[in-house]
Amino acid sequence: MLGELLPQFEKDTGHRVSVTFGPVGALTDRITKGEATDVAIVSDQQIDELQNSGKVVAGTRWVVARTGVGAFARKNSQKPDISSVDAFKRALLAARAVTYADPASGGAGGIYVSHLMERLGLSAEMTQKTKLDPRGGKLIYQLVANGEADLGFDQMSIILAQPTVEFVGPLPEPIQRYTTFAAGIGAASSQAEIGRVFITYLTSPTAKARLRASGLLLGVT
Repeated sequence: MLGELLPQFEKDTGHRVSVTFGPVGALTDRITKGEATDVAIVSDQQIDELQNSGKVVAGTRWVVARTGVGAFARKNSQKPDISSVDAFKRALLAARAVTYADPASGGAGGIYVSHLMERLGLSAEMTQKTKLDPRGGKLIYQLVANGEADLGFDQMSIILAQPTVEFVGPLPEPIQRYTTFAAGIGAASSQAEIGRVFITYLTSPTAKARLRASGLLLGVT
């Protein structure tokens, strides 16, 4: 979500930004264990946890955006209908293989899809043809792009940034799950004021327009 915003922020302000990407669960764990950060951007729940543990400054919680879970397929392949819950279940059962991030990696998308399979009563059918990515989401795009899996699942903002696959669509609303991303200032940061400038930029009208284009939804408080 930061790909286009960082260069513009650096150009506008003269501040340089170094970013570490990863599953929000893994990032939260690293900060909890003492890794220094100026600005943390994880889920809203995890920002609250980091504030409660003293790793993020209390009162510096800003909601940045949210995104839902979607499906993707190989480029130029026939896209399945996932417009309803029943259609989604049929698409899963018809797929030769599906892929998503291993829930143990801490990725919100993988955790939710794993629980969703159980909720839909499809765990037994899907276990044998599910390819989990232990690294948290990079491998799933390769598996779909080269035909080893018919469908992959991830957060929509991440899917739309991938050049090697095509977005099929969001999960049907009755089974959709939105993740809200929030930012906070690291308690040990020596650049707290610059961090505030950065977060203010991320919540500006210009940044919000770009976030919407990348599959992130605003309008949350």
